[in-house]
Amino acid sequence: MEYWLVKADPETDYSIDDLKRDKHTVWDGVHNFAAIGHIKRMNPGDFVYIYHSQKAKSIVGMAEVSGNPFENHDDPRPSWAVELTFVKKTRPVTLQDIKNEPICADWQLVRNSRLSVMPVPRSVNTWLEQQTAESD
Repeated sequence: MEYWLVKADPETDYSIDDLKRDKHTVWDGVHNFAAIGHIKRMNPGDFVYIYHSQKAKSIVGMAEVSGNPFENHDDPRPSWAVELTFVKKTRPVTLQDIKNEPICADWQLVRNSRLSVMPVPRSVNTWLEQQTAESD
């Protein structure tokens, strides 16, 4: 089992509250070559941290990969998608919290903040599990 992070803009696109309401979604619209590579490596049963970008800039929840990644033929641009199922909302962990934690210094979220899908290293996941607690 692996851990991932995906970013969403809750003000213009999709939020953890939308995922909680919908229970599951197809995570699509990913066009960056590196991000597509990460989606292709996802497997059912992997867990995904949901990160709100833009104003909030924080991890706000968890989802589970519930289907195999697939090429999104509905998108005119090359892209891949994956099905996610809501797991829980968490206590927010802000980008500043993450940047202040030495164990996260080499994580892609800190080094390449524009990447929309990325793996979560095991050491970072252990730290995140300690930081997050169910919200509602």
